[in-house]
Amino acid sequence: MNPLNNHLTEQDEQRLGVVHENLEGWAPTLATESEFHEAIEKAFDYRGDLTLTLKDGRVIVGYLFDRKIGGPRLTDCFIRVMPKDSAEKLKILYSDIAGIAFTGRDTAAGKSFAAWVQKYNEKKARGETNIGIDAEPLED
Repeated sequence: MNPLNNHLTEQDEQRLGVVHENLEGWAPTLATESEFHEAIEKAFDYRGDLTLTLKDGRVIVGYLFDRKIGGPRLTDCFIRVMPKDSAEKLKILYSDIAGIAFTGRDTAAGKSFAAWVQKYNEKKARGETNIGIDAEPLED
């Protein structure tokens, strides 16, 4: 922690295990199976909506809440998505996906432990009391 400005340094963030990867707006290239699997893993960790373009032309906007890797081929794997415009959960084979775009706001952005520590130290430096370890509510 930099004592002059109470901000976390890059080394502090690395020590705390913080990974800052802003995926909002990213539309990965899915040229290889490796790129595809990497994109799905990032999509699974993402806390915002995705826009999926399927090979049959359908476009689905929703939240990816599960994925199953049943083997090395794309036909062995699937994701489960909760579409924004439906209560029906969809199961989609990796092999049916033509494109992925990270289009929704990442609701976990800025909610990391490192961000919490920084806010805590700023409040402490201002002399605030009763600044416990309670998490702040997520905002839409």
